[in-house]
Order: sequence, then structure tokens, then C-alpha cells
Amino acid sequence: MKFFADTAEIDAIRELADAGLLDGVTTNPSLIHKSGRDFMEVTGEICGIVDGPVSAEVVALDHATMMREAEVLRKIADNVCIKVPLTIDGLKTCRALTGEGTMVNVTLCFSANQALLAAKAGATFVSPFVGRHDDNGFDGMDLIRDIRLIYDNYGFGTEILVASVRHVIHVLEAARIGADVMTAPPAVIKSLANHVLTDKGIEGFLADWAKTGQTILK
Repeated sequence: MKFFADTAEIDAIRELADAGLLDGVTTNPSLIHKSGRDFMEVTGEICGIVDGPVSAEVVALDHATMMREAEVLRKIADNVCIKVPLTIDGLKTCRALTGEGTMVNVTLCFSANQALLAAKAGATFVSPFVGRHDDNGFDGMDLIRDIRLIYDNYGFGTEILVASVRHVIHVLEAARIGADVMTAPPAVIKSLANHVLTDKGIEGFLADWAKTGQTILK
């Protein structure tokens, strides 16, 4: 499963990329606002840090303007992936852009039927929001299972990009189901390394090493 960071914070992206943990980045208008940076500038900087897809979202709601915005965004870098909402106009834009060889991430997916439409429109990625689905009384991971089943039934090439990931269990379940990608805040990705027994093991090793009176660096 590929790991994308859901952030526009440059330092966090660089830290994860340097550790070899990043396959791409997703951004949205809210994350850009949180960063306090210029949209075009920060997107370009992110594209220079990671080799994989960097999702940059259009803000228009009609097809014609989405296409005009996409034309500007895809000039930022070759690895820009245009992010469009799961609406009829968004799907129309998806079809047009993928026909031109541009990567497209269809976002704000909350049903398997919507995911089916995204695949038929030729989306590179579809982003079902599991955390927000949980918030509304549903099991977000059931949505991922349904999409995986449907895509496998018909051999769709659209990749399932699990979004709105809140905790490590979401990551684990997404991997068990066979999602292609998950995108999460850097803190969630880093927390995957945490385990109390790892901490205790390090503590014990260091205590025993201190008793030897030795040093590795002379």
C-alpha cells in the first residue's frame, strides 16, 4: 500500500520523504489555508520534494472553469495530480483530463456507487473519506471493502485512495482490505512506528550496554 501525506506543511513532508515513507502528497484548500502559504508556491515546493503524485484541488464547481483551473495547476510540475469533486461536472472534468494523460484524484467520495462512477470516468484515484463516514454513524472501512469488491469484479484500474484517516487502525484495516493508497496526517504516519514493547526493548538494551562500559564511537 502506498503512503501519501495529507498536509501542506513542508517540514513534515520532507521529514517523511527523507525516511523513505512517502509515495505522494494530498492537499486541499483547507490544508493550504492552514499552512499560510501561497497555493502555487507551496504546491511547487512539495512537487520538488516527492517524486510521486501531488494532489492539487480545483475550487470551481462548473466543468469549464475546472478545466481552466486544471490547465494552470498542471503546469506547476509533471507530478501534479488534479483533484476534482465527485459531482457530475467533476466527473466530466475527470474524463477530459485523463483523456489528455493527466492524473486525476476524484475526492469527497462517500458511497460505493460514487466510486463506481469515478472509475467509469477514468479516475486515477478515488478518495473515499473513512473518518467523515465514521462521524456520520457508518463504518468507513465497510465502504472501502465495497469499493474493493466492485473494482475487482470489473477490473477497474482506478486506485482506492483511503482518505480522512484518523488513526493507525484505519491504516491497518485499509491494508488488510487491499486499498491501493492511504493518505494521512504526518502524525498518524509517524505513529505507526510506536509500540510500547519497542520502547521497553530499547530501554533494556541501552541499560545493558551502559553496564559494559563500552563505546562504538571512539
